[in-house]
Amino acid sequence: MPRTTWRNGGAALLGAVALCLCHVPPLGAMEILGQAGVLGEWELTGHLTESGPDARKQFSGPLKMKHVGICAQDGPEERAGEIRLQLTGADSQVTAELVLDGAPCTYSARKTHNYEGTLSCEGRAPVPLLVWLK
Repeated sequence: MPRTTWRNGGAALLGAVALCLCHVPPLGAMEILGQAGVLGEWELTGHLTESGPDARKQFSGPLKMKHVGICAQDGPEERAGEIRLQLTGADSQVTAELVLDGAPCTYSARKTHNYEGTLSCEGRAPVPLLVWLK
């Protein structure tokens, strides 16, 4: 193999590795995805970062909920808020405190294929919430 071919290929590989390293999420960060409501009519998304100094696996960050059901006539309703989430029991259980458009909410779930639990917000009926953490 000619030396220039290896040199060009090596440079391309090194460039690709450098590009990948630029997009590595910070340690202690995760994405949260979810579906809330009896029919999964609300989509939940957010990016969380580690917020606790101890080993209790605490995360927090901004959160968005978007109504994806077919009932919205003026476009999808959206709610913004914050979440504080804690993983316990070898990550088999999650508890969270949320504030959505100023309303305090709580969430508690156990892990099956995802986290299945109930979202309870002040002044509203509790609704099922499925959560995936990536």
